[in-house]
Amino acid sequence: MKKPLSAPDLNREAKLKAFDRLLTIMDELRENCPWDKKQTLESLRHLTIEETYELSDSILESNPNEVKKELGDLMLHNVFYARIASEQKQFDIADVLNSICDKLIERHPHVYGDVVANDEQTVKENWEKIKLRTGNKSVLEGVPKSLPALVKAIRIQDKARGVGFDWERKEQVWQKVEEEMQEFKNEFNVETDQPIDKQKAMAEFGDLLFSLVNYSRFLEIDAEEALERTNKKFIKRFQYLETESAKDGKKMGEMTLAEMDEYWERAKTL
Repeated sequence: MKKPLSAPDLNREAKLKAFDRLLTIMDELRENCPWDKKQTLESLRHLTIEETYELSDSILESNPNEVKKELGDLMLHNVFYARIASEQKQFDIADVLNSICDKLIERHPHVYGDVVANDEQTVKENWEKIKLRTGNKSVLEGVPKSLPALVKAIRIQDKARGVGFDWERKEQVWQKVEEEMQEFKNEFNVETDQPIDKQKAMAEFGDLLFSLVNYSRFLEIDAEEALERTNKKFIKRFQYLETESAKDGKKMGEMTLAEMDEYWERAKTL
């Protein structure tokens, strides 16, 4: 059963007051600002996606001040959506908050009921089982169709694992990676001049990526974060190459690969 909080939240009143302030400002903007009055659920959608990625960037950059700002932007979007929906007599912010509270209580029976769950994996397995009992026809229904493919692969594998569909040991997963790598190489006919069947090669490459994502999960590495960190590292080094070569009077597109590689190696030491 639920245990009492270990200590009172001394800032609860201030938090409630701040949230009430945001709701008041949202109401005022919706009624008095031409831009805010014009917005719809659809017009805000792409902005919300953009704000989510900006939050992701600030987290990866370990910038708590920017994280705070981006969380504020997303909070604004939440109350904005709820305000629009309330005008259409669909729901309001109270319905939104009560809905998530009800779901959290229902899906944490180890906290609000008598179910025992002493580790993270058991909690996740219980979560997926509860979702199936409450109407979901598939454990994969909760994976958004529009997710980027890499993130989608992570979520698919995570949800499958939640109902026990998973490898037992990471060695088995690595064997699968090697198997998929060989199949991909076979489609490329690397030792011959035979033409490539691009459709088959693409399918095998997809299988290889999926198996690598699976292996990263066994190593407790977030594949999306790992790739994004590599993206940022490449951008930093490439921009160093651009700026430093320009200082030496050289132009991108006119240097040899060997010349560019000299700057690249220097960038790697920074």
